[in-house]
Amino acid sequence: MPARADGRTLRAGAGRACRGAPDPSPPMPARLIAHLDMDAFYASVELLRYPQLRGQPVVIGGGGKPPVLQADGSLACARLRDYVGRGVVATATYEARLLGVHSAMGMMKAAALAPDAVMLPADFDRYRHYSRLFKAAVREVAPCIEDRGIDEIYIDLTDVPGAQDSRPGDPLAGARNIAAILQARVREATSLSCSIGVAPNKLLAKLSSEMDKPGGITVIRHDDLPTRIWPLPVRRLNGIGPKSAARLQALGIDTLGELAAADLQWLVQHFGASYGAWLHAAAHGRDDRPVVTHSEPKSISRETTFERDLHPRHDRQELGEIFTRLCVRLAEDLARKGYVGRTVGVKLRYDDFRTVTRDVTLEQPVGEAVAIRRAAGSCLKRVPLDRRLRLLGVRVGSLSRPGQAPAQPAGVDPYTLPLFE
Repeated sequence: MPARADGRTLRAGAGRACRGAPDPSPPMPARLIAHLDMDAFYASVELLRYPQLRGQPVVIGGGGKPPVLQADGSLACARLRDYVGRGVVATATYEARLLGVHSAMGMMKAAALAPDAVMLPADFDRYRHYSRLFKAAVREVAPCIEDRGIDEIYIDLTDVPGAQDSRPGDPLAGARNIAAILQARVREATSLSCSIGVAPNKLLAKLSSEMDKPGGITVIRHDDLPTRIWPLPVRRLNGIGPKSAARLQALGIDTLGELAAADLQWLVQHFGASYGAWLHAAAHGRDDRPVVTHSEPKSISRETTFERDLHPRHDRQELGEIFTRLCVRLAEDLARKGYVGRTVGVKLRYDDFRTVTRDVTLEQPVGEAVAIRRAAGSCLKRVPLDRRLRLLGVRVGSLSRPGQAPAQPAGVDPYTLPLFE
């Protein structure tokens, strides 16, 4: 799973759905699933702190220093044109997006498109704070939510009072009204805007939340597929990545409508039984996944891409500091979420883009930085270290809740440990 913009990865395990097995006796209400997506979340949070930057192209990412307030009330800000490195864009304001900048784009490429854009460092503690605020506001209205990350959630509106109400000419007036209430509650709690899509399932809700950004509400029914969904390019469907989209286009399929018209067996022939069947079902708007209110992660990781390639021998001290810092932050993540783990692993990407991983399974679960550091260091001994490195990561898996994790060795500072023990 790709790392998040803040360098952390959660791998989801088994979950608990909102609704139990349906009672076959009473008629079930029509399923109403909402997808709420915060608008340019990181950038919007930063604009609360720096309102002087509203209306300007602003890019979050690349590290660096925050703006400095001048005597005249203006801000002295870093500009994208001055950036040198290999960082990626975490997010950008809509003004920057109009210039072609988007999330996960390399900062150097973004600088070529928008050299005058303001560059701000990411502040993930602040983003997590606002994430908790908006999710708490939503739960007050609709408690059945599935957390999909720092800035988006699925919400089961099926049983929310008023969501099933209708008006003449608008059978989904109730769902539309609840979505407007959710938007208002989020704005009251955070001063931020969000976009909401409501549909019969998660797949269509996700699609619809992207149709009227920022600040939009889009309600989709199955009857709307021919006019609202099928004209969209296949890449818009969550689950069709760049490679699959390219293969589909090579086969003459550019839109979701063309995908829906494709024969199931033909799709299976070209994409395999599982993925071919999913493509066929998704293009027809079929998705039975429940909203899952609780999910246990399988692993938690931290990784970083270096601004320049680092050599295991010549840059040993710098690599050691980065390696230890990753282990410390990973230990903090585990403590905050209440986990320990028995499997510790490392991930390295060389300057030629080859990626290797190594794991070790311990007798006892660990959660403290020193133990993670020692186990991860033992993994490094099994990795060829003859080339420069672009990326380094540390992972803890086989997670469990601690009965009592082994105590951290007294007096041991993880930053005093050598890179290779």
